[in-house]
Amino acid sequence: MKISRFAQLGAVAAVASLALAGCASNEGGASSGGSSEAPAGASSLTGTLVGGGASSQEVAVQAWTQGLQTANPDLTIDYDPSGSGTGRESFQAGAVQFAGSDRAFKVDEITAGPFDGCADGSDLVELPTYISPIAVVFNLEGIDSLNLDATTLAKIFAGQITTWNDPAIAALNSGVSLPATAITPVHRSDKSGTTGNFTDYLGKTAPDVWTAGSVEEWPALGGEAAQGTSGVISAVEGGQGTIGYADASRAGNLGTVAIQVGSDFVSYSPEAAAAIVDASPEEEGRAATDIAIKLDRTSTEAGVYPIVLVSYLIGCAEYKDAATAELVKGFFTYAASEEGQDAAASAAGSAPISDTLREQVTTAIEAIK
Repeated sequence: MKISRFAQLGAVAAVASLALAGCASNEGGASSGGSSEAPAGASSLTGTLVGGGASSQEVAVQAWTQGLQTANPDLTIDYDPSGSGTGRESFQAGAVQFAGSDRAFKVDEITAGPFDGCADGSDLVELPTYISPIAVVFNLEGIDSLNLDATTLAKIFAGQITTWNDPAIAALNSGVSLPATAITPVHRSDKSGTTGNFTDYLGKTAPDVWTAGSVEEWPALGGEAAQGTSGVISAVEGGQGTIGYADASRAGNLGTVAIQVGSDFVSYSPEAAAAIVDASPEEEGRAATDIAIKLDRTSTEAGVYPIVLVSYLIGCAEYKDAATAELVKGFFTYAASEEGQDAAASAAGSAPISDTLREQVTTAIEAIK
């Protein structure tokens, strides 16, 4: 992980931000989410914080909400898992105070602005606090797992491979008795960061087949459409021969695909998801508080899972309303803390961020005002 652009913030800020992350219970002083010197259970955050966006991190947000509200009983956090695109639009319009998104705002989107809840001239705070593999899930009687390479997977979702016993699938799954069942690909009907990440993988690894590139709205390639993560999972569960993509926390008992990386097939796991993030650089040309990861989908390093979702918490570096800034800062602090990351991992199966990334994230949080 590249951290050179954060060095300019100085060792003092880094130490302060690490102390901020340690205050997981947000007790005591309000401006930073709390002081560990306050009595246990003391309430410091009060009011209502409203967010919305990525359904992928809904379970993690619920875990963060529960942990923070337990320590701050006068705090209410409302999060609408309306999808990444809706979340970003609502945040930009000032309809929510923070957004969850399966991608960061693009630089030209930030430049175009405006962001109604932010003070004039404010940078954005974009924090990669939720890291999870995107599972390719299927429902095929008697089969729990399959191996697929990028080209075959792209052909399935492009409608070029239409039955499960197709020779391309069979060649990758020696010894598996594949039926002649028709394949029904299921995709998101809504604008989705999960779709953006999934199609980014297809476009980077099988560009001759998947010509639509990285898109958050599914192109007109057939298949079945479903609303949100829950809708995709329900459609795959309710069919036979269905295949879809969703945050791995929602895979449940469905069959799952191991993806070819180099000469190996890698199953999704939090560890494999964290490995691809740590092996990828950050995007350039962004503010110090804007930590956007440029995922290397084509990596052949051992043990990495390339279909990964990095979901962001997004806020203002400076809010028009100081009380809003206090609540956002407290919530972001808990989400990035070791306690908050462990709570999300336990609830959602996500990969806790590394200590190096936590230092960057908490330094960015310290800048919120």
